[in-house]
Amino acid sequence: MIVCHCNQITDRDIRAAVGWMRASDPDTIVTPGKVYHALGKRADCGGCMKLFVSEMRAADGFAVSDGQKLPPILTGLRNKA
Repeated sequence: MIVCHCNQITDRDIRAAVGWMRASDPDTIVTPGKVYHALGKRADCGGCMKLFVSEMRAADGFAVSDGQKLPPILTGLRNKA
């Protein structure tokens, strides 16, 4: 399914980029900007962002595993917000 019509990015592209980023650095924080960069693209209109983020979150390996410790700077951020 095409997620970003401006750049012709599919859900498979997003999952592949997330998988590649996790394989190269398991501790990386995956963001839409990093996915676009990994695919050699740039965000354009932003109309796809909700679906884009949803597809990122659904990708295998997107979430930090329970066994990994969060970096101290990220600990408790949800509680502060």
